[in-house]
Amino acid sequence: MPRGHTAPILPAKATDMKKVYFLLALVGFLLPNYLVLQESLETGNILLYADITATLQGMFANRISTIFSIDLFVVVFIFLIWTFQQTPATQRPKLYLLWLSTFLFGLGSGFPLYLYWRETWKAASEG
Repeated sequence: MPRGHTAPILPAKATDMKKVYFLLALVGFLLPNYLVLQESLETGNILLYADITATLQGMFANRISTIFSIDLFVVVFIFLIWTFQQTPATQRPKLYLLWLSTFLFGLGSGFPLYLYWRETWKAASEG
């Protein structure tokens, strides 16, 4: 490798990126939902939807949590528009399942899962 150049951090091949995206989706599901499981068991607020009032009070309890909550809402809204626009019409029924899982389990798993699916669709259209 020429001096001054570094090896790429992420793999360049699509099949390798699919693995990276799948791993990120798994991590994005497990890390936050471990805490969601704890909260669900301790309070009965299953998936933070059983007691919407408590969830909203926690999300907007102070300025910092409000900032993060509003930012997340904006990013999820952008994600919905972007994924609809970028998804081939033949794959849109699958997209609604992705949106449902994003609302239930979080954007941290939904976004990399979408990227994983997108690599799959690209490979199918190229092959």
